Amino acid sequence: MKITNIGFIGGDMRIVHLIQMYANEEYNIRVFGFEKYNFESMENITICKELSDVISDSDILIGPVPFTSNYETLNAPFSANTININDILIETKPNQLLICGRVDAKLQEMFHENSVRYIDILSREEFAVLNAISTSEGALQIAMEHTNCTLHNSEVLVLGFGRIGKILCKMLDGIGAKVYCEARKFSDLAWIKAYGYTPILLNDLEENIPKFNLFINTIPYIVFDKNKIDKMHEDAIFIDLASKPGGIDLDYAKEKQIKTILGLSLPGKVAPFTAANHMKETIDNIIGEQ
Repeated sequence: MKITNIGFIGGDMRIVHLIQMYANEEYNIRVFGFEKYNFESMENITICKELSDVISDSDILIGPVPFTSNYETLNAPFSANTININDILIETKPNQLLICGRVDAKLQEMFHENSVRYIDILSREEFAVLNAISTSEGALQIAMEHTNCTLHNSEVLVLGFGRIGKILCKMLDGIGAKVYCEARKFSDLAWIKAYGYTPILLNDLEENIPKFNLFINTIPYIVFDKNKIDKMHEDAIFIDLASKPGGIDLDYAKEKQIKTILGLSLPGKVAPFTAANHMKETIDNIIGEQ
């Protein structure tokens, strides 16, 4: 199927840049949920006043990343009105493809129940790797803004050695930080050592906590429970890049007055244009596959 009509429903500044990029190509663009942004002066963009209009006339639909925060309404900060997810599910046609982000088990079930054909862009390896670059840069920006010393020559503990952990360790090492990285797998520990960082096994984490004032977490489950939080210095900073439930007991950290900074959706906050480029590269691949 030749794809010529692309519909955009909601989204943040990344999606705004993405719309502008596709409007400069051969596609016919339809948008809904962007009343607070002025697309009037751009050619090839049709501003739809009804949700049904953008869906009925589009070959594929592109939604926000993440798609929703509450399973009821769409993440659409530029919309003047609330966009109900059920309305999207009902209107979407079986032959359409919906591309969006962070489709967890509950959202998958909702899509399947309504026969919505979808692709979670965050599940695409090429996007996940490119997205990790912006996330890592955003984490460094947060660290620089909230610490009272340079990262150069500082001892920093990165939790997890996945896509983000790998890139983050490389960036920290590049600016002269003393990089430590925690992992569960012995294979990861070997790679951490091979890259010149200091590996810490998960089982040995608690005894090593007192030597650090800066922790950056990439693991999406609670690693820092009450026992580990009790080992942290009062002036320690914990930057959490992981999706819910995150890597630290937030309530207890607050009780202990440990400064915890949630760094969710950093690419859209710190580098929306670059993030949009990464999205377009991945969506172009998907369109080619269709």
